[in-house]
Amino acid sequence: MTSPQISKRCDGAPPISRRAFSRMATLLAAGATLPFYNESALAQLSKTGPIPPDAVKINANENPLGPCPEAAEAIAKVIAKGGRYMYEETDAFVNTLAEQEGIDADYILPFAGSSDPLHRAVLAFTSREKPFVMSDPGYEAGGRAAQFIGAKVVKVPLTQSYAHDVKAMVKAAHDRKAGLIYVCNPNNPTGTITPRADVEWLIANKPEETVLLLDEAYIHLTDEPMCSDLVAMDKDVIILRTFSKLYGMAGLRAGAAMGRPDLIGKLRGYGAGALPMTGMVGATASLKVKNLVTERRRVVKDIREDVFAFLQKNNITFVPSVSNCFMLDTKMPARRLVEGMKKEKVYIGRVWPAWPTYARVSVGTKEEMAKFKTALLKVMNNLQA
Repeated sequence: MTSPQISKRCDGAPPISRRAFSRMATLLAAGATLPFYNESALAQLSKTGPIPPDAVKINANENPLGPCPEAAEAIAKVIAKGGRYMYEETDAFVNTLAEQEGIDADYILPFAGSSDPLHRAVLAFTSREKPFVMSDPGYEAGGRAAQFIGAKVVKVPLTQSYAHDVKAMVKAAHDRKAGLIYVCNPNNPTGTITPRADVEWLIANKPEETVLLLDEAYIHLTDEPMCSDLVAMDKDVIILRTFSKLYGMAGLRAGAAMGRPDLIGKLRGYGAGALPMTGMVGATASLKVKNLVTERRRVVKDIREDVFAFLQKNNITFVPSVSNCFMLDTKMPARRLVEGMKKEKVYIGRVWPAWPTYARVSVGTKEEMAKFKTALLKVMNNLQA
């Protein structure tokens, strides 16, 4: 009888079954259509389908400001060269990011966004014997990838301050011999921070064989310190960054994984190919714009705090956030609010099973949030009548 196992993985993790490997290979050959692999599949969690042109779309944590003028200009100029792969633009992006983060260029692996490296990390470091540890509620994509390959997903509730419960996560990692601990900071969907001291404690106390996957997709929106220095210190951490949020390039696709070369090297084998030069030049131009991060952070904060003041005035419960999204407590099944808002042509985010009365709301423009306020009061009043 043919053995049900393929050869042992290069990272020493338990082998993947022939059936699972064949399934992945077939789907990849069909165009990278793994359920967790491509951005289209991931976006289905927030996909609305066709919406009215005058509708408010605040459901996917996008930045309606779009790319900064400098990035837009760089993108426009390079489009005419779209017949070339332009690998040098990817090199320029890596070198610029490395210089700003204070790490060597070989500690950075560029991607079209941060979803791709998130899923590659799950493939590289988890297995049936090496679980994936995450928060609850938390960004679901990594957990879905783990489930797809047969790895157990261990969900740890947030603390009372809505931070990752690092002590419980580390305990789970020791008890289950976890391959990855996933921390999204600020957390998606709550927009709340896990203090830097907690991240450092996690790294110091996790199992030796466990890697921390630190997703900093939203870190630019906060005043919190980034953790790239932990990469420079060769810690067991892979950090994910994206230009989809503050930088307003969700549809243009640019991002990176940062970590020791031996760690990020394990992500390479799960895909290859040139990256979109539009995303690369846009990201490089964005990095070079002085005060872009601080200015956009201020814009988002001002709008977010105005909405919070409105919610407090109207006695509507929410989770205080430092990001471009927040969780709103409807005190009823939140899907009813989501559907009611659609009828008012305001599209808000989804509901997490761990918090069934909460819906995630993204922070849009001042005008969009004004429409959100009007619709929210109307819908809440109708639902409570």
